[in-house]
Amino acid sequence: MKPVRILALLLVIALSLLTSIQAQSGKEVTIAWPQEPGVLNPMYSPNTYTGYTISLFLASAWSYNSNLEPVPVLVTEIPSLDNGGISEDNTTFTLKLKEGLTWSDGDPLDSADFLFTYEMYTNSLNAPVSRAPYELMTSVEAPDALTVVVTFPEAYAPWLSMFGQILPEHVLRPVFDADGTLDTAEFNQAPTVSSGPYIFQEWNVGNFMRFTANPNYALGQPLIETMFVRFFGDDESYVNSLIANEIQLATFFDYSYVPRVEEAGIEVQVLPAGYNEGWYFNVGPDGHPALQDVNVRKAASLAFDRFAITEDLLNGATYPGSSFWEGTPFADPDLEAVPFDPAEANRLLDEAGWVDSNSDGTRDKDGVELVLRYVTNQRSIRLEIQPIVQQQLGDVGIGVELFSYPSDQFFAGYADGGPIATGQYDIAQWSTAPGGFPDPNTRAFMCAEIPSDEEPSGSNWTFFCDEELSALFEEQAATTDFNQRVEIFQEIDRRMYESYVWVSVWFDADTWSTREPLTNANVNGVSPFWDVQNWDVITE
Repeated sequence: MKPVRILALLLVIALSLLTSIQAQSGKEVTIAWPQEPGVLNPMYSPNTYTGYTISLFLASAWSYNSNLEPVPVLVTEIPSLDNGGISEDNTTFTLKLKEGLTWSDGDPLDSADFLFTYEMYTNSLNAPVSRAPYELMTSVEAPDALTVVVTFPEAYAPWLSMFGQILPEHVLRPVFDADGTLDTAEFNQAPTVSSGPYIFQEWNVGNFMRFTANPNYALGQPLIETMFVRFFGDDESYVNSLIANEIQLATFFDYSYVPRVEEAGIEVQVLPAGYNEGWYFNVGPDGHPALQDVNVRKAASLAFDRFAITEDLLNGATYPGSSFWEGTPFADPDLEAVPFDPAEANRLLDEAGWVDSNSDGTRDKDGVELVLRYVTNQRSIRLEIQPIVQQQLGDVGIGVELFSYPSDQFFAGYADGGPIATGQYDIAQWSTAPGGFPDPNTRAFMCAEIPSDEEPSGSNWTFFCDEELSALFEEQAATTDFNQRVEIFQEIDRRMYESYVWVSVWFDADTWSTREPLTNANVNGVSPFWDVQNWDVITE
């Protein structure tokens, strides 16, 4: 046997022994989300917790550190003008992959997987929630196993949003070839291979998921062998479990619980992730006809006292914002949160011709009652707000019907019949962020992102189309000068503010808590597991 092969064999044996030792350490941690993912394929859900969970077992080209700076995961370095990874005209991006990358089953992870990911997002036989930003690309090429070259037709500023969570070609290509789509792939619920820090083992629906450490992870095998992810339907039991040390990491519990958590001696961090709790108005064909009038949307917004909500229910820990980009340079500093002004709401409704002609307590026009479907998921704070909204809008003659859905159903895409994606609502409330945060880019308000039977992939679930606004979104994406881009976004901000198609309820920075025995967990709201391989537990 050649010396090189002997050395390689000894190395494999050594790694196997090391893996065995680490596995026997028995270190485990339980983290928890207030919502349960509905799917484990990144193509099919915009849900925050789905994204967090998927990042445990699917790696990205890069992630973000605690300073929200991009850091390499599968690539050797972040592309830049200086290292030749970005062309002078900002249209071509070259990714250099690390050597020796493998999936958890030992199959090579290389440029073919990146190309396959691009193909699956853009193939019309699949119906991802959105095809962005892949549908904008002119080409994606793999000149060799360690190189990926992406070309856009013009300069593309939010390029960091591409290739987050790579799909395994060797597992999913046969599925696509056999079924003609990935929409129904078993992998979507039970992934069989991993490139991330952990390997999926089981999903006990309604209770937990279990993951074990991946020895083939690009950044090294995690010190913690087993990671449990639990799900809670209400914040009360969620926070009680944190205090009782049944879970060691929790996030997105309501601000009202912060004092109780801190009184238990557990530190709470409030970390920006670009999220804002907001109202979305359905101006599509399935929405209430009254909402075609911007003044009716404005009146409904004026009738809701979001200031009392943030003060009374959220302990004054946050505030109603004015911008989808609240707390960033891209928000117009001259805009103010929509005030609580029921008198002005009444005036606008009268002026729009919505009056209570039959004295039933609800305004009507041309025989149509002004009754709106107010829809959200089953997050505790949103359920508490629903009857308040019903009363306050009722005070100005707007009837409100209340609906709530489990999160996996609420956030389901158009192809899966999600109630929001298919327009089965009039006002919907949830929290969201620009898709590539900390980059401000979003396509959720663009005409091209309106889903339909012909093209079910699209993230514009308000069905709002303003061609001039869409043109501004296209312009900012092609603008690489920071100051010029800020100016464009502030114009976008003003147009959105005046449209009343989205209205801030509160600025929704994330609450995060970790507790012993978990240690060295440097979480952030964008890539919470960016260095999970270095997390550890204190042992006695």
